[in-house]
Amino acid sequence: MLHIVFGQPAVTVLGEAVAMDEKMQGEILYFEDDLSVGPLFILDTKDGQAARKLWWQQLAGIQPQPAAVTTEETAPPSQPVATPEEEETPGDADRFRSLKARLKEEPELEVWIWAGQNARDVCGYYWLVSQLYDFAGRIHIIYLNNLPFLNEKGGVFYPTHLHQILPKEFLKAKKLARPISLAEYELDGEEWHRLMNENGGIRLLEGGKKIRGEATAFYDKELVTQSGKEFVKAWKVVQQVTGKLKYPVMDQFLGWRLKELIREGKLESKGELKTIRDFEVKLPGEQTINETAS
Repeated sequence: MLHIVFGQPAVTVLGEAVAMDEKMQGEILYFEDDLSVGPLFILDTKDGQAARKLWWQQLAGIQPQPAAVTTEETAPPSQPVATPEEEETPGDADRFRSLKARLKEEPELEVWIWAGQNARDVCGYYWLVSQLYDFAGRIHIIYLNNLPFLNEKGGVFYPTHLHQILPKEFLKAKKLARPISLAEYELDGEEWHRLMNENGGIRLLEGGKKIRGEATAFYDKELVTQSGKEFVKAWKVVQQVTGKLKYPVMDQFLGWRLKELIREGKLESKGELKTIRDFEVKLPGEQTINETAS
């Protein structure tokens, strides 16, 4: 058996759960790219994957952001790149090729895709299922959609992400595993192609498996609103915005949007525009108390 999750945080808790049940024994494969943000256009081609990789490098500050370019105008890539040193590590495209090769070589191999109720997991599922039709019957889905679980104190809660679930609670969730139907391969494969062609800047989960695309600047107004007349740490602004969201967006994406707002003159900054802990922002045209005193 091979378990698939989207994002490394889910690996630890699922790994502990797998160790508790011999019927779940198997490797865990994770795909790192958060497909709920950034360009997707022609992501099923090398050009699309290369362009998305470039976009991630721009977010990480490895490559300069071209002037006046938005996500919708940029062609797409396949895995986030956090540092130049990580460029040589296997990416999602490599992981997928290895997965497909194993499925061909090991006819008894069964795959369980685990997805929480969030846009990252659902978009990852759409991406995978659109390419696995040849292995119908061997690919299972466990979608933890609006399901109650127990937390450490024994209280009931509704997790949105797998890493929020206690390992022992996964043992209950395994009962939900079911083969992906032929109809789902067709319909969900079409949904993935719709998302690629739509190429929104971000994708939001509306409920169930319904994804809505929005413009890259969708959160810009809120980022500006949370910035004041005095300089405040960029990470605090990001934290205030994500704290209001049911499905938080990655800090790196919102940090990139802050930099774009600075570039467009909608915010002013102080410090190096690296990570969100390296600079501060404020509304333009307002003097701070210290600036006035000087």
